[in-house]
Amino acid sequence: MQVLITIVSLGVFCLLAEIFNLRKLLVPVTVIGLLGVLGISLGFWSIDSSIDTNYLNMMATTKFSSAFSSLFIVLTIFILLMSDDFYKDIPTKFSDFIAIKIFLLAGAVAMVSFTNLAMFFLGIEILSISLYILAASRRLDIKSNEAGMKYFLMGSFASGIILFGICLVYGATGYFNLEEIYALSQGIGLPTWFPIGVTLIVIGMLFKIAAAPFHFWAPDVYEGSPALTTAIMSTLAKVVAMATLYKLLSGMTVALGYKVELLIVIISILSMTIGNIMALRQKNVKRMLAFSGISHAGFMLMALLTLSTAATTLLYYTTAYALAGIAAFAVIIMVTKNKENENIENFNGLGKTNPLMAAVLTASLLSMAGIPIFSGFFAKFMLFSDTVKAGFLIVVIAGVINSIISVGYYFKLILAMYTKDAETEKQAIPFSYYVVAVVAIALNVVIGIYPSLLTNLLQ
Repeated sequence: MQVLITIVSLGVFCLLAEIFNLRKLLVPVTVIGLLGVLGISLGFWSIDSSIDTNYLNMMATTKFSSAFSSLFIVLTIFILLMSDDFYKDIPTKFSDFIAIKIFLLAGAVAMVSFTNLAMFFLGIEILSISLYILAASRRLDIKSNEAGMKYFLMGSFASGIILFGICLVYGATGYFNLEEIYALSQGIGLPTWFPIGVTLIVIGMLFKIAAAPFHFWAPDVYEGSPALTTAIMSTLAKVVAMATLYKLLSGMTVALGYKVELLIVIISILSMTIGNIMALRQKNVKRMLAFSGISHAGFMLMALLTLSTAATTLLYYTTAYALAGIAAFAVIIMVTKNKENENIENFNGLGKTNPLMAAVLTASLLSMAGIPIFSGFFAKFMLFSDTVKAGFLIVVIAGVINSIISVGYYFKLILAMYTKDAETEKQAIPFSYYVVAVVAIALNVVIGIYPSLLTNLLQ
């Protein structure tokens, strides 16, 4: 709760900073504040286990919530460091955009800390509404307007489905509290609308992570949204939704049984296959990464087939994916700045004009493809090992085949950087983008070499 209150306080500070003309101090103060919040979140491991960390049966601080909250805070810090230059052409709205990102983080933290379905829905709406605004934030850009409207309409339908599911679960159990719902789900005699309600909640969450066949919004919204917003959707928002889906399902294994496992298997294979095959055809980098994200959603869903070890595997995989994504977007934002589109030809010759940024983007794509020494390889190795032990060999085979397919479109971008001549001269890149790109990919490599830094957090 202290983490959430501090984050909301930072958001309020961002709104007040504009009034007192403290715009120049906004990013430094906010980043320092988030580093302090990160310390509070990581400090959970030093708390006496006898202390009650449940707050009015609405939220609870656990190793799971602290680990994922820490990841969300780190990703938000990276996003804020890129915001200063990204929004310099609209200075009057700068504090508003920073505040929205902070409140988005508050929604993300609530989504992994809730113990009550009311708090869960509140968190998901805070996160979703923030993203609707950011997607349409370029009000004079028709693509941004289209992306915001499309995301708003589809997201509203998904939220309605989730809310209907919550109502059915409450009607079946008489509780919003997760512990009570989990306890009742282990017995027999629950009405038919309990599994129907859970299914509706799952469907709504599958939309949020852009898993097939609920993925159709993602390519258009990713392409039309401002690049920094696309980075948030691709990394932070997807990781939040996946962690929340795990939290919802982790206590209902007896009640849901093989039917949900079969559903996860089908959607996982569909997401991996559709995402990778469609990504091969893309010329726009943001659309390519949208379909890549759909594929990675399929990989993440594999973790739900082994709920006993899913939390650790999911934390490791989502961290590896998110860090690679942030590093990649730091390069993409700068390369495509002031360009009409984000097509692959804009990256021609980047290896010659800016070797460092080309190397970072290459490393990020190799991590997503699952190439050693990057943590993406070890994340997939852990995921495949756990899934094979659980007896789902067919999903692992599909995962290996799709990992091979993904190399095709990742290398299309890599080859453009190193084998083609540059169409434009080298452009100046703000120091903050170098910091974000290099630190993010360095962290990706570090957790690949020392996976225990993450895996021990949830032991």
